[in-house]
Formats: sequence, structure tokens, C-alpha cells
Amino acid sequence: MKIQRDIIGQLKQWKNKEIRKPILLKGARQSGKTWIMEEFGRECFDYVATFNFDRTEELTTVFEKTKDIERILKELALFTNVPIEPGKTLLIFDEIQDCEGALNSLKYFCEEAPQYHIIAAGSLLGVAVRRKKMSVPVGKVQLIEVYPVTFKEF
Repeated sequence: MKIQRDIIGQLKQWKNKEIRKPILLKGARQSGKTWIMEEFGRECFDYVATFNFDRTEELTTVFEKTKDIERILKELALFTNVPIEPGKTLLIFDEIQDCEGALNSLKYFCEEAPQYHIIAAGSLLGVAVRRKKMSVPVGKVQLIEVYPVTFKEF
């Protein structure tokens, strides 16, 4: 049985907008953030490039070196065998709280490269932001709260 999360409908609307901001999913651990991003990618994009900052620590260096979006994209391409093409590829930044530079880059993706579809998520994102004194690029991302599966969705 396949679960259809209500949030997928929101994400489909976001995908089709001409002007869009990167999405930042917030929510408790095990609420389905990663599954939602991957399922949305499978349903709606030709390619899905997933970058997990918890599992691949070397990713952090990409965002420490530069704020130039084109250079970031070229370096990210070295970590995946998936083509990164505007409109065809969903970029997933998972466990983004582990890389302050990636979190900050969402601002630059919004301003300089809105043609790319980017969804980021992090467990305990609010706690990490406060603890590390990081800031979320307010106004440059679309924040969506993810809750555990509802009875209706189940």
C-alpha cells in the first residue's frame, strides 16, 4: 500500500510556479521528511540528486569554498552521477543543519538561480540553528512544517 502524503500536492504546486524559493522542510525526527522529498522527486522529476550532509561530510567543503552558485553546482555534480539540469532535476539537501554554508546558500539559490528546484530538510533544525547560532535565510525560503502521517493519509 502506497501512502499519499497531502504535502506532495503542495510541492507539485510549488514545482509549477514560475517564481519559486527553495523549500525548507522542518519537522520532528521520523516524520517522513526524507521520504516526502524522494517520493516527490520520483513522481515529478526526470532526475533526483540527493546530498546528505550527515552521511557525506566532504559536502561541507563545497559550501565553505564559495558562495558562487554555478561553482557550487559544478562541485555538487562531482558527488553524484545524476545530471543537474534546471527544470529536470530535483536537488535534495538532507540533514542541512549539519552544514551552515548549505543553509546559507539557499538565499543565493533564491536570488541568483530560481530555475533550480531545491528542497532541504533537517531533523531538529530549530535546535541546531539555536545551538550553533545559525540563521535561516528568512524571506528567501519557503518553510513547510512536516507532521507525522495523519489518519486520513494512512
